[in-house]
Amino acid sequence: MSDQEGTPNFEKPTPEGQPQQPYQQGAFGTPTPPPAPPAQPYGAPAYGGPQQPVPMSPDQERMWGGAAHWSALVASVVALAFLGPLVVMLAKGNDSPWVRRQAVESLNFQLSMLIYGVVGSIVGVILALVTFGIALIVLIPLGIALGIAWLVFTILAAIKASNGEDYRYPLTMRMVS
Repeated sequence: MSDQEGTPNFEKPTPEGQPQQPYQQGAFGTPTPPPAPPAQPYGAPAYGGPQQPVPMSPDQERMWGGAAHWSALVASVVALAFLGPLVVMLAKGNDSPWVRRQAVESLNFQLSMLIYGVVGSIVGVILALVTFGIALIVLIPLGIALGIAWLVFTILAAIKASNGEDYRYPLTMRMVS
């Protein structure tokens, strides 16, 4: 660490094969360390590159695929059945293509049923006003049938996905891909 004259030689240790850079001289002849490396930009991973998703086991895939459908029933308690499949898609959709397909399928069905229900209610109110309530004789059973179809198809899809089978809902507008 010293040269031939006995004065210290402050050199930065570097990996083998790279030239060594001496420390810069600061005030009063004291060595100053090299500048710190630039800080990581916000959102950049702290260590290494981006993390690769851990592959799911078949049991985990079936569990999350079923959860994409069962969660719609749970979220329907607050009348927002599309939130359950949306959460599954955002949380586990990048880990498995099959789980993403199931979550997207469930999300599309839940959004379709929401649209059918809202449009049907608006049309029902208008028709009930125009026909002085006579249209309700037809519209109320249609609304009940839509609710039963939603429940049956959601349970059927959840059972099939929990068994590892693909399920495609009928009467679904494919809005999310």
